[in-house]
Amino acid sequence: MDTGRVWRLYHRGELVGEIDEQGHDFPWTSGRFRALPGFEPLRPLFVARHSALDADDDEAMIRIDDDIRAALTMTHPDGRQVAEFLLAIEDDEANFRWHDEPFEDG
Repeated sequence: MDTGRVWRLYHRGELVGEIDEQGHDFPWTSGRFRALPGFEPLRPLFVARHSALDADDDEAMIRIDDDIRAALTMTHPDGRQVAEFLLAIEDDEANFRWHDEPFEDG
Protein backbone atom coordinates (compact mmCIF):
# COMPACT_ATOMS: atom_id res chain seq x y z
CA MET A 1 0.00 0.00 0.00
CA ASP A 2 1.17 3.49 -0.81
CA THR A 3 1.03 5.75 2.21
CA GLY A 4 1.44 9.47 2.21
CA ARG A 5 -0.10 9.79 -1.25
CA VAL A 6 -2.56 12.69 -1.43
CA TRP A 7 -4.96 13.14 -4.33
CA ARG A 8 -6.45 16.63 -4.66
CA LEU A 9 -9.84 17.89 -5.84
CA TYR A 10 -10.33 21.30 -7.43
CA HIS A 11 -13.45 23.26 -8.29
CA ARG A 12 -12.87 26.13 -10.74
CA GLY A 13 -9.18 26.15 -9.83
CA GLU A 14 -9.78 26.23 -6.05
CA LEU A 15 -8.54 23.33 -3.90
CA VAL A 16 -11.71 21.97 -2.25
CA GLY A 17 -10.62 18.60 -0.89
CA GLU A 18 -7.83 16.10 -0.36
CA ILE A 19 -7.89 12.33 -0.30
CA ASP A 20 -5.20 10.58 1.75
CA GLU A 21 -4.82 7.26 -0.04
CA GLN A 22 -5.41 4.31 2.30
CA GLY A 23 -5.82 1.22 0.12
CA HIS A 24 -6.76 -0.46 -3.14
CA ASP A 25 -9.39 -2.95 -4.27
CA PHE A 26 -8.66 -2.89 -8.00
CA PRO A 27 -9.83 -0.88 -9.82
CA TRP A 28 -10.94 1.24 -6.85
CA THR A 29 -8.71 3.27 -4.54
CA SER A 30 -9.91 4.28 -1.10
CA GLY A 31 -8.84 7.02 1.23
CA ARG A 32 -9.65 9.44 4.00
CA PHE A 33 -11.36 12.57 2.63
CA ARG A 34 -10.57 16.02 4.01
CA ALA A 35 -13.12 18.59 2.87
CA LEU A 36 -12.00 22.20 2.58
CA PRO A 37 -14.52 25.08 2.82
CA GLY A 38 -15.12 25.25 -0.95
CA PHE A 39 -16.37 21.64 -0.97
CA GLU A 40 -19.63 22.23 0.92
CA PRO A 41 -21.66 23.46 -2.11
CA LEU A 42 -20.63 20.25 -3.92
CA ARG A 43 -21.57 17.84 -1.13
CA PRO A 44 -25.18 17.43 -2.39
CA LEU A 45 -23.83 15.79 -5.56
CA PHE A 46 -22.24 13.06 -3.46
CA VAL A 47 -25.34 12.63 -1.29
CA ALA A 48 -27.39 12.22 -4.49
CA ARG A 49 -24.83 9.74 -5.86
CA HIS A 50 -25.07 7.63 -2.71
CA SER A 51 -28.89 7.71 -2.88
CA ALA A 52 -28.84 6.65 -6.54
CA LEU A 53 -26.46 3.81 -5.69
CA ASP A 54 -28.73 2.63 -2.86
CA ALA A 55 -31.73 2.79 -5.22
CA ASP A 56 -29.83 0.89 -7.94
CA ASP A 57 -30.70 3.75 -10.32
CA ASP A 58 -28.11 3.41 -13.08
CA GLU A 59 -29.39 6.33 -15.15
CA ALA A 60 -29.17 8.69 -12.18
CA MET A 61 -25.69 7.37 -11.33
CA ILE A 62 -24.42 8.10 -14.84
CA ARG A 63 -25.91 11.60 -14.78
CA ILE A 64 -24.51 12.37 -11.32
CA ASP A 65 -21.07 10.98 -12.18
CA ASP A 66 -21.06 13.28 -15.23
CA ASP A 67 -22.05 16.22 -13.01
CA ILE A 68 -19.26 15.41 -10.54
CA ARG A 69 -16.66 15.25 -13.31
CA ALA A 70 -17.97 18.52 -14.75
CA ALA A 71 -17.66 20.23 -11.35
CA LEU A 72 -14.31 18.84 -10.21
CA THR A 73 -10.83 18.13 -11.45
CA MET A 74 -8.63 15.63 -9.67
CA THR A 75 -4.85 15.55 -9.52
CA HIS A 76 -2.48 12.65 -8.89
CA PRO A 77 -0.21 12.88 -5.86
CA ASP A 78 2.52 14.14 -8.22
CA GLY A 79 0.29 17.02 -9.36
CA ARG A 80 -0.66 15.72 -12.83
CA GLN A 81 -4.34 16.10 -13.68
CA VAL A 82 -6.36 12.87 -13.84
CA ALA A 83 -8.00 12.50 -17.27
CA GLU A 84 -11.10 10.62 -16.04
CA PHE A 85 -12.40 9.45 -12.69
CA LEU A 86 -15.37 8.10 -10.82
CA LEU A 87 -15.60 9.39 -7.26
CA ALA A 88 -17.78 8.56 -4.26
CA ILE A 89 -17.49 10.52 -1.02
CA GLU A 90 -19.43 9.74 2.13
CA ASP A 91 -18.55 11.67 5.28
CA ASP A 92 -14.75 11.39 5.50
CA GLU A 93 -14.37 8.36 3.25
CA ALA A 94 -13.63 8.49 -0.47
CA ASN A 95 -13.54 5.75 -3.09
CA PHE A 96 -12.44 6.45 -6.61
CA ARG A 97 -11.15 4.94 -9.79
CA TRP A 98 -9.16 6.86 -12.33
CA HIS A 99 -7.72 6.54 -15.80
CA ASP A 100 -5.06 8.44 -17.73
CA GLU A 101 -7.26 8.46 -20.84
CA PRO A 102 -10.84 9.73 -21.17
CA PHE A 103 -13.51 7.06 -20.65
CA GLU A 104 -15.20 5.91 -23.85
CA ASP A 105 -18.86 6.80 -24.16
CA GLY A 106 -21.26 3.98 -24.64
